[in-house]
Amino acid sequence: MVDPVQILWSPAGESMPSLGSDALVDVHDGDTPNIRMPVRMLSVDTPEVTAKSAEGAANVDEKFKELAGWIEQGKAPISKELAEFLLPKIRTGHAGTLQFEQGTKAAQFNTDNIDKRLTEGVPEGKPPHAKPRRIFIRTADSPFDDHHRLLAYLAPDYSKEERAALTRRQRSTFNFDLIESGWAATFIIYPSIPGELDLPMTLEAAEKAVKGKKGIWKEPATLLGYEYRALERLHEVTRKIVDGTPLRPGESFSWRERYCADLRTRELFGPEDYFKVPPVYRLWFWPKDVNEAIGRLNLVPSRELGGGRRRGGR
Repeated sequence: MVDPVQILWSPAGESMPSLGSDALVDVHDGDTPNIRMPVRMLSVDTPEVTAKSAEGAANVDEKFKELAGWIEQGKAPISKELAEFLLPKIRTGHAGTLQFEQGTKAAQFNTDNIDKRLTEGVPEGKPPHAKPRRIFIRTADSPFDDHHRLLAYLAPDYSKEERAALTRRQRSTFNFDLIESGWAATFIIYPSIPGELDLPMTLEAAEKAVKGKKGIWKEPATLLGYEYRALERLHEVTRKIVDGTPLRPGESFSWRERYCADLRTRELFGPEDYFKVPPVYRLWFWPKDVNEAIGRLNLVPSRELGGGRRRGGR
């Protein structure tokens, strides 16, 4: 019988997502298993490929056309202003197809870019690497999301000497590269905000991508990834309303969750007013973090949230 102990701990833990037929674990030695797991890249959001095929994307086209009709008939639980902002993007009849095509191109860019940067030579005067570089990972303070994916910034792993010879842009993360190429929108969620040197560089790259109509910004009808996901949930909720299926308490608004602040003015907007902030300057908050963020970041609630007059007298 063991002696009684006074220190006890019950960690919550995480369940690793299924990776299909890919091996999840191999053992290097007795106490060092290698775990293969998905990483959700921080501060970026690319278009979705959840439709899985052109046929699946065509089905989403029809769902979103149906949703547009429900919104126009006043059956969907969405504010008038947000509806007016989103309707032109889903009335087209090819919103799902466009999302799938853009998502496929974004994935291909990320694949090619990671391969290129991990295999390219080191600074001039040194021989190229015989094998790919290792990957540098910087995780968020809370390392896992609700889908048990690791939250992180990823970059090539440079030596101390190499880092001294490279500019911040030259040793940028793969996350940054997606934004600069136009294949991802900024998706900065509090408290995982890029550092004081990285944030301005990221926003400048995003602004240039938008103005240069790179990647997803080439098409005016583009739904950003988070908009696409929200509209899929809105379709599900509205389908229940149309069919007369009782909703759970709060389910009418479950399709949108995050609050949004303007990085330039600190003005805080409700979940259905995010579109009043230009895409580049949106800073997102989960409801549980809003009160803390208001104090820490000195946020000013918008008029719609009871904050009185806005800056500039608007």
